[in-house]
Amino acid sequence: MTAQKSALVFGATGLIGGHLLQELLNSPVYGDVRAVVRREIANSHPKLRQLVSDYQSINELKADLAADDIFCCLGTTRKKTPNLQDYYRIDHDYPVMAARLTKACGGQTFLLVSAVGADAGSSNFYLRMKGETERDVSTVGFKKLRIFRPSLLTGRQQETRWLERLSEGLLAVINPLLVGHWKRYRSIPAATVARAMYRAAQRDITGIHIHYGDEMRDRT
Repeated sequence: MTAQKSALVFGATGLIGGHLLQELLNSPVYGDVRAVVRREIANSHPKLRQLVSDYQSINELKADLAADDIFCCLGTTRKKTPNLQDYYRIDHDYPVMAARLTKACGGQTFLLVSAVGADAGSSNFYLRMKGETERDVSTVGFKKLRIFRPSLLTGRQQETRWLERLSEGLLAVINPLLVGHWKRYRSIPAATVARAMYRAAQRDITGIHIHYGDEMRDRT
């Protein structure tokens, strides 16, 4: 019988991270699932171990960061974090630090959530930040690095609000019009991204690979 793997999740309380955490906990592939969280979450699954930490104290957890598969779903929004320095720290500095620390602990597989259009040379702050994060994580030297570039995420928890329902309805109309190269800009459910990350972690293919929305949906 194949030994169960261990998983480490950064950003487990976010939209994608929450779905991913459940994927990992429900999977027979993983026997040890750890989540780095700023405060404990209401989940008492027997396979789950919560590591309470943040950007400032993550170094103190170094002994607990060794895992077979490391999933990084860290990120915020401009609305939640209007200060650009804080925004950059959360979306760039923290993921890069997580990559370096886990690689130093022997990590070989790192899966990173980025964004469609990420480009370190972009004049757009958000796309440049995401591109710089990809660039800097890529230099860490993981045996297997998977970068996920979803477009606008759907399936938010506040879907009862009329604006959320309206936007999801509009996206359902617009998505089929985006074909060819533009297909990657279609909105995508956060749960679909999480499932794609889980599947990618099971494939023993080395190197760096970028996953766009259409691939996340189509691959089984």
